[in-house]
Amino acid sequence: MALTKEQIAQRIARELKDGFYVNLGIGIPTLVANYIPRGIKVVLQSENGLLGIGPFPEQGQEDPDLINAGKQTITTVPGSAFFDSAMSFGMIRAGKVDLTVLGAMEVSEKGDIANWKIPGKMVKGMGGAMDLVASAKNIIVAMMHTNPKGESKVLSHCTLPLTGVRCVKKVVTDLAVLDVTEAGFRLLERAPGVTVEEIKSKTEGKLIVEGDVAEVAF
Repeated sequence: MALTKEQIAQRIARELKDGFYVNLGIGIPTLVANYIPRGIKVVLQSENGLLGIGPFPEQGQEDPDLINAGKQTITTVPGSAFFDSAMSFGMIRAGKVDLTVLGAMEVSEKGDIANWKIPGKMVKGMGGAMDLVASAKNIIVAMMHTNPKGESKVLSHCTLPLTGVRCVKKVVTDLAVLDVTEAGFRLLERAPGVTVEEIKSKTEGKLIVEGDVAEVAF
């Protein structure tokens, strides 16, 4: 069974380490805030000017003035700080963000990412993605393994305009957890009930399978 968006976020949350400063991109990545492992402290950063994002608010407790970069209502944690976007991007460009989690339209086996534009469609702009992929110490992508047409988004080469080159370290999809290596995608884990053969059939890029591949456990 393919992972839900929430399960993708839950799996990525295991990559967080105590003391990390983390930026969560729009879409599936924002859900990671709901699954911070107990016993560790991380500081979530939003490029619109906030350090210290908490879980999403309960229904009826939303504050319309308190939003993340994706314009979703959020909560804060004790010690949160607000500032302008210039200071926020100063933090990003200075390499203060330990981990960035981004959504993507395509990822290549070399770690290239395309996540901002589909030619011929209206877009609001690249946003902070270009700065994040150029400056973050570690980048994990959260996305579906295939597009709505059933075509692989895990490719040998990206076909859409690139956001960043050789920057993605790990990809978590609804089917698999993949490391990006010099030799290609290395299959680390598979979604419960999803076979290695299915993952191979839906991965256009080079896929390395070594030994038995465990299922993602929750």
